[in-house]
Amino acid sequence: MQRLTLILLAILAVLQWTLWRGKNGISDYIELKQYVELQQAANGELERRNGQMYAEITDLNSGSDAVEERARNELGLIKQGETFIRVIDQEH
Repeated sequence: MQRLTLILLAILAVLQWTLWRGKNGISDYIELKQYVELQQAANGELERRNGQMYAEITDLNSGSDAVEERARNELGLIKQGETFIRVIDQEH
């Protein structure tokens, strides 16, 4: 009877070790769960950025206001007949 108890305890110890530390055990599960959470956060940021890009593409395709705004802001272009005034802040 003692021998059977020792064998069962050894089997239990091996199973517990496999559960907690073995391949695909709880420690691997926790590590993968954290990785999935980080990846989901990164995916959420990319989805937000893609949404902004799709909105900008739609805006650029739908009219000339967005194109004009980008030309003014990024390239400094002005229309014919407009007066361009640049205000430079002087440091004291």
